Amino acid sequence: MSKIENKKQEEESSTTTNTMAWPDIEEEFVIPELLHIEGVKKLHMSIQNEWDYLQKSACQTAAGRALWKHVIHDPLAHLFAGETHLRNLHTKIQRDRLNNAREVSGVILAVRTLWFDTRIQAALDSFDNDATQVVLLGAGMDARSYRLNCLNKSDVFEVDFPDVLQTKTRLVQAAVSSREELKMTAKSLIEVATDIRDKDWFEKLKKSGFVPEINTVWVLEGILYYLSHTEAMQVLNLIAEKCTVTSTVLLADFMNKPSASLPNSVFHFYSDWPDQLLPSLGFSHVKLSQIGDPDANFGLLHNPLNLFNKLLRLPRTAQIHPDDGTPCCRLYLVEASGSPPPAKSIVNNVSL
Repeated sequence: MSKIENKKQEEESSTTTNTMAWPDIEEEFVIPELLHIEGVKKLHMSIQNEWDYLQKSACQTAAGRALWKHVIHDPLAHLFAGETHLRNLHTKIQRDRLNNAREVSGVILAVRTLWFDTRIQAALDSFDNDATQVVLLGAGMDARSYRLNCLNKSDVFEVDFPDVLQTKTRLVQAAVSSREELKMTAKSLIEVATDIRDKDWFEKLKKSGFVPEINTVWVLEGILYYLSHTEAMQVLNLIAEKCTVTSTVLLADFMNKPSASLPNSVFHFYSDWPDQLLPSLGFSHVKLSQIGDPDANFGLLHNPLNLFNKLLRLPRTAQIHPDDGTPCCRLYLVEASGSPPPAKSIVNNVSL
């Protein structure tokens, strides 16, 4: 069979079979009751009026988790997202459904969230019930401390801008005040108000109770590419240094150059080969996945002609797609780890 015939057969198959896992959303957007509370409305009004694009990206991520609720159970996602971001994403999903789109708005957020969830659990399981810490850098509107049971023996540190953490706390208080059932699943949750672009952020983390000698999972979801190259490398080098002190796991997503170089892009840092970069910093084990890979699919990307599956068929060196001339924008999901040599390991028996 020729390439042209094969391509035509794929296209016919994709149009006759509905292979997309659509979000379970209402046809008309319905505002959740919590968002009608006056205090909550004021908080989200200040977010829209005062926050910059980086801070607002936290609400956009929460909207993705809220509207992909058939695969992500996040009790705070609607509250954290707010009406504006929920309505915007709902409109995009409905348009995608109407057009029978091959990629549905928010699917990349859903896959990314599920990948981080599974890798966090796997990392914690690998520590064999030793004392553990989980650090969320650029935590934004993350609610894992309220939804992941695997955190029940871990101290969780959320690091972000002071106004983001303050607003987040007030939104959680509003949920509790409205008699919403809300139970923390983490052993403890510590907020660290600081900007990771500042040189003293790690000192502030330690002053908040972080112990460098305890096994740690570092979660950098949706944050690295907002940093400059210098800032991102400083963060990655600092985390890599901890591999000489204790068992350390880094979970992060990286954009490649075409992704960060789009017109009007707000992104800065990129890496085409994070699986080569991280070992050079001191990590001993690195595993890279792309959206659509077997461990980064979760049954949400069956259509062989969607953007992500098409990219998987191209070598990672490709910058421009040969079929349509569009940039090959990739998002890499990366797990890296390292530990000190057994003879030099610090016994991890700190009692918390």
